[in-house]
Amino acid sequence: MPPKLHIHPPLLNTASPWSTSRAHLAALLRSPSLGAVTTRTSLLAGFPHDASRHRFAFFDPAAGAASISVPGNSLTNDTALSQKTPLASLNTLGYSPLPLSEYLSIISSFTPPPPSIPPKTIIISITGSPSEISSSHTLITSFSSSSFTSSPSSSFPLAIEINLSCPNIPTLPPPAYSPASLATYLAALPNDSEIPIGIKIPPYTHAGQFDDFVSALLGSDSPSSASAPVPASKISFITATNTLGSSLLLSSSASASPEPLLPDAGIGGMAGPPLHPLALGNVSILRRRFDADPRLAHLDIIGVGGVYDGQGYKRMRSVGAMAVGIATALGRQGVGVFTSIEKDIDSAW
Repeated sequence: MPPKLHIHPPLLNTASPWSTSRAHLAALLRSPSLGAVTTRTSLLAGFPHDASRHRFAFFDPAAGAASISVPGNSLTNDTALSQKTPLASLNTLGYSPLPLSEYLSIISSFTPPPPSIPPKTIIISITGSPSEISSSHTLITSFSSSSFTSSPSSSFPLAIEINLSCPNIPTLPPPAYSPASLATYLAALPNDSEIPIGIKIPPYTHAGQFDDFVSALLGSDSPSSASAPVPASKISFITATNTLGSSLLLSSSASASPEPLLPDAGIGGMAGPPLHPLALGNVSILRRRFDADPRLAHLDIIGVGGVYDGQGYKRMRSVGAMAVGIATALGRQGVGVFTSIEKDIDSAW
């Protein structure tokens, strides 16, 4: 059985522009309403971020019009935007410009809380080729076992999230949409990781995609035996879901031919409340599928998509999310969104 992921309170940020820098992560660690902090998805060598192309917009889903469009790394999560800022978002971002090694250095610089306060789990979000994922796991494991730290007894608990779901990389469709590609990634994972490993998946929109995903987790080419190890035995959790790709915002121009609001063709990943019903459906379907097979029942689900208040949190938990992740609402409301959600639910986690 893989190691269990521990998150309490069961509320956390997900990989986003607002978990890129040391200042972002420090602000998240200070919030008592979070049980875990997730880094922005990183590569071994970093991602070539281009502020002119990789941008983020908030928009009104009813009107399809945006009120703010900004470079992906220009906002902080220390100060909330105007409450008039729409709740929905669309981005053309890639991954973090910071390499994995820099995130490990950032984590090593944080002082854990006193022994009376359990430290938050830090989920290191990573991506790359299967071989790069294997190398990243080795690097994180070495870091966790104190090759890079002088005081292992005071380190934060770590987990690894493998992001196989970004829709904005032209040369690499989300691997979690391809059973063959997903199987290759699962095969590259170690059988005995000491650190919880999870997979971040894109939104699935029809039954066949769920069937393919479950088949990959079970290893459909393996002998059909409930006692035989399956690929899912290597992982501890699923993060569902990432943004919905192939989305487009047009300018509010009165012209008969409005232009894309974001650069190039303007196609990006949509998030926020428009994604919420689909995210709830994904979490609900996956939880039922996992619970129906003892080889998958151990998998926890971090539910992500459109949550910005206590009611959304409760909905996500009610359909089977072990914990609830937030990105767009963090960008819009700042770190205070987590305190606001805890207040909404009277700390009844």
